[in-house]
Amino acid sequence: MSDEQNPDSEPLQDDAAVSGAGASVSQAEEASEEEEEQQRESWFITGANGNLGQRLIRKLLSEGANVTAVVRSTRAEGELARAVAKSPRLHIEVIDFAETLLLAQAAYGAQYAVHLVGILKATKRAPYAQAHEASCTSLSRALKGTSVEHITYLSILGARPSSSNLCLASKGRAERILHRSATPACTLRVPMVIGERDYASKMLSQRANLASSVTFRASSLEQPIYADDLVAAICSAARLGLEGGLNLAGPESLSRAELYSRAAAVLGRTTSVRSIPMFIGHTMAWFLELFMAEPPVTRAMLGVLDHDDQIDVAKALRILELEQLTDLDTMLRKTVTKS
Repeated sequence: MSDEQNPDSEPLQDDAAVSGAGASVSQAEEASEEEEEQQRESWFITGANGNLGQRLIRKLLSEGANVTAVVRSTRAEGELARAVAKSPRLHIEVIDFAETLLLAQAAYGAQYAVHLVGILKATKRAPYAQAHEASCTSLSRALKGTSVEHITYLSILGARPSSSNLCLASKGRAERILHRSATPACTLRVPMVIGERDYASKMLSQRANLASSVTFRASSLEQPIYADDLVAAICSAARLGLEGGLNLAGPESLSRAELYSRAAAVLGRTTSVRSIPMFIGHTMAWFLELFMAEPPVTRAMLGVLDHDDQIDVAKALRILELEQLTDLDTMLRKTVTKS
């Protein structure tokens, strides 16, 4: 008996119909994947190989975003690749900031840009103008007419074009360049940033493990902010499309000596801090600058580190729509380690 005659047999399906149904399902899946891809945030991050850049990238990838990270050397590319888990949504580009066209091409399709490039200590090979003003000028030109809707720039508390400090003045001029660019920009000015395994936490850990230490002007005020709080602020500034400058810091301002003592306390230790007049540091730095091509310390660098940080962060938190910041003791417990 044929299948056509057997009432219990399954009706035969036309091969073309089966093929067409399969194609429709495949097309629907592709359309769904394409729509999902279009809905993903896309970020363009310059100076991405630092501790803060790595944290930002990890957060964005965990949220499903696409990230293009720009670094200036193959060494930095390798460091970033090792520090951040491999992801098909992360693309690392090695580009010199003078290459405006390459920057524009790398930013293609991005929605938000974050500029983390900056230096605390200038050298003859890397002056402040090159790291700050020149990089902001290149970025501003590169992003003009692209898909990028917003730039978030990281600066230093106290930065302004009229500052007598070379670093702070350079940062202030760089801010002005971005604020005058065609792409809306927001600057976050911050003091000491503390995060796990970064320079500040290593320095604090070293101080906290000593029975006594010396420092320049121990009464200088510090108001450190936790790195993850700053990452959250960067994301918020971009997504809200904020413009202008915001001063942001941690929830507590205290003297440098008190900060070292609090760091020691979280380790169950005590430490004493002796103060050295700042003019001695500036004199030492002047001699180093005079006789060394690459001095370990400069007067401008000391001036930034000696800046008294004491601001009310309530306004910035309200504008950034952030509820609270990590308190100092929690910050120290997360970052300071025993030697």
